[in-house]
Amino acid sequence: MVTYRTSMQIVKDLLTVTEESGASGINVTALLTKANLSHSRLSKFVENLTGAGLINKIEFDGKNTFVITPKGKQYLESYEKFQSLADSFGLEL
Repeated sequence: MVTYRTSMQIVKDLLTVTEESGASGINVTALLTKANLSHSRLSKFVENLTGAGLINKIEFDGKNTFVITPKGKQYLESYEKFQSLADSFGLEL
């Protein structure tokens, strides 16, 4: 049986990968690969995440790099706590 990720799980994956890349950020190609998304889906998520202030897009020499913001780290921390709570009750997010 194929299981699909929810939008919340994809956001968590994107923020986790971005956070793991550190202060230098992550480029689009690496983000596509590590988050396992198509370019069109990634573009929609990145637009939402930058709009919400969870990641910053840094444009340099025509290339985009993404860095997680403190607000993004806080979101990720809260998500992981909530996921842990849901798991303790046997619920899936």
